[in-house]
Amino acid sequence: MKKLTIFALTALTVLSLNAQNRKLTLDNVVSGTFYGTSVGNITPMADGESFLQAQGDCILKYSFKTGEVTDTVLNLRTARGERLFSLGRFILSPTEDIILLEQNVQKIFRRSYTADYYIFTIRNNKIDPLTTGGPVQVPLFSPDGHNIAFVRDNNIFIVKLLFNNAEVQVTKDGELGKVRNGIPDWAYEEEFGLTRAYEFSADSRMLAWIRFDESNVSSYDLPFFLTAPERDSYSQELVTYRPQQYPTAGAANSKVSVHSFDIKSSVIRDMDLKLDSTTYIPRIKFVENDDNDIFIFTLNRPQNKLEIYSANPRSTVCTLTLREQDERYIDEFVYMQTQFFGNQFIMRSERDGHSHLYLYDLKGQLKRQITKGDFDVLALHGYDPKSGTTYYESNETGIYDCAVWKIDGKGKKTRLTPEKGTSHARFSTGCKYFINSWSDMSTPYVVTCIDYKGNILRTIESNADLSQTTLEYGFPKKENFSFQTVDGTTLYGWMVKPADADESHPCPVILYQYSGPGSNEALNEWGSGFYPGGSFEALLTQKGYAVAVVDGRGTGRRGADFKKQTYKHLGVMESQDQVAAAQYLGSLPYIDADRIAIWGWSYGGYNTLMSMSEGTPVFKCGVAVAPVTDWRYYDAPYTERFMQEPKQNADGYHEASALDRINRLHGRLLIVHGLDDDNVFFSNTASYIEALINAGVDFDMQVYPGKEHSITGLAHRKHLFTRILRFFDDNL
Repeated sequence: MKKLTIFALTALTVLSLNAQNRKLTLDNVVSGTFYGTSVGNITPMADGESFLQAQGDCILKYSFKTGEVTDTVLNLRTARGERLFSLGRFILSPTEDIILLEQNVQKIFRRSYTADYYIFTIRNNKIDPLTTGGPVQVPLFSPDGHNIAFVRDNNIFIVKLLFNNAEVQVTKDGELGKVRNGIPDWAYEEEFGLTRAYEFSADSRMLAWIRFDESNVSSYDLPFFLTAPERDSYSQELVTYRPQQYPTAGAANSKVSVHSFDIKSSVIRDMDLKLDSTTYIPRIKFVENDDNDIFIFTLNRPQNKLEIYSANPRSTVCTLTLREQDERYIDEFVYMQTQFFGNQFIMRSERDGHSHLYLYDLKGQLKRQITKGDFDVLALHGYDPKSGTTYYESNETGIYDCAVWKIDGKGKKTRLTPEKGTSHARFSTGCKYFINSWSDMSTPYVVTCIDYKGNILRTIESNADLSQTTLEYGFPKKENFSFQTVDGTTLYGWMVKPADADESHPCPVILYQYSGPGSNEALNEWGSGFYPGGSFEALLTQKGYAVAVVDGRGTGRRGADFKKQTYKHLGVMESQDQVAAAQYLGSLPYIDADRIAIWGWSYGGYNTLMSMSEGTPVFKCGVAVAPVTDWRYYDAPYTERFMQEPKQNADGYHEASALDRINRLHGRLLIVHGLDDDNVFFSNTASYIEALINAGVDFDMQVYPGKEHSITGLAHRKHLFTRILRFFDDNL
């Protein structure tokens, strides 16, 4: 950790003015040169003054206020018992006397993984294995710290620490491809952000979980092609397959139910939920009341009605506590970010047209609306029941800004981060302090510690070296702009352009976009652009291209109506708005209207195809990476949230299909896909290229064997972006 004085920062700036601009390369961009340094993972402690953080082979205890190390909690070199040689993630017990150490992580899907875990007991400085039965998933301490639960092979287990780490198997019906206990299926993980589907009761006597029966969910085989045969172990097996359950739009989802386990008596009970078999259960949460009830969040299949039930884990009786409805759909943050504080809870809702916070008691009675106004709350950080003060993030100061605020029980607001740009906070227990990461489009992350009054106590990381580096590489300044579409909608974006772009030397322009519901790319933060700092866009400007980003209709931060107007008609307005953006940019004197391109990834790849076939021939070329090509191919929870089921919205699916407008495709196309993409299956691209061939349309294509949706890996990323650059050079 280092501080830089104002004098030092000024000196760096002066030096940079005399520095020769260095040439950007793809190696710089894809290797993370411009990511910046942040604080990393911290674990706040119960005292509200301290946090734990791994540094090298130690876990150190720090003071929020001073940043000083106050204790070495673990040193791998001196710990007794099992010998570990490196530190990964760790989990601190609620009683803060045990730390669970994570080793040997093996990825499953986007968020899920298995790992080996070890118990470090602080008192005796000893490391022991959590279990000898093999890798496990999502371990969790009971609130009293006496038990650790985990999932192995789709079944839940409990290790009883007071009984010599005795291992108890809670469920026995878990089976790959059929039943999951306590862990979600792929669709729940991907679309509801759920990785652990079980909880301990507040008194540590009960455990409740969601059971996923995916036996009727369609299974698909993802191919792994032989790419580098070993000389000594040559096999005729050129391809292997990994089966994956994947519910497409309109098809069967997992059937879900909620169950409880009495840890003392070993009795399992089924919660008496009177639900339709198609209902989702995206969250469960134990609350601290007389009966230690489970709050069960249920969502109907169209995802426009959320109901919260209070369930008694012993009697199994379920009582409706709260119902939230929307004429279009309920955004996932409503259930993802609902937080309980003693006998109250706070929920985000868009019922008044914007995302705001509402305070309820445990009976579902609204106590008050906490925030109001023409802005969107973006995150909830904490609540003090004594003062009624709520801590949150919002874009009150500008659509694409984000600041940290507090508001007391009487509605008095205080802005805790005054800078324009984007702030993200990590609060201490009790919200006395927070670690704040601030940036804007041209300034890398500045990390500070701030108190609850908004006073900056110390600077943790200024990233001054990175600021200097961007000056040396001649990063162009992002310029904000706005324009009106033909229907009067104002759209906002930013642009970077070559230094020599002018009327006498107009340059080509490349539109980068994502465009998915509720998303934003035009943010006022260092992360704006495909790579942090807009480094890929900066590289393109050095090659003579202008690059622009425009958030069209359906994107976030402008209220529910702006976001949800694409409901049942995905891709239509979004593509119209990228065409409008291209037309606006083409009207500028320093832009060559005959050389405009568009590109994007995932939804952005889909909207690239939709925009190039919108019917207005403004794009000379485009790149679609991992695109959905027809929503009937994509997963049910995401697709139906915005489109309903295919049988309910046949016309909407037709107009939203890139396949069905291929006869209007204009411009040269490069389509890219990883063959092991478990999110947007390669079948999307396969169908599209077959349609291109049948229509007699020439195109370019790049596939990556063994690569998933994000096409990760330094070599593969460099190859991919080299391919994209060459494509733009060839066509623009």
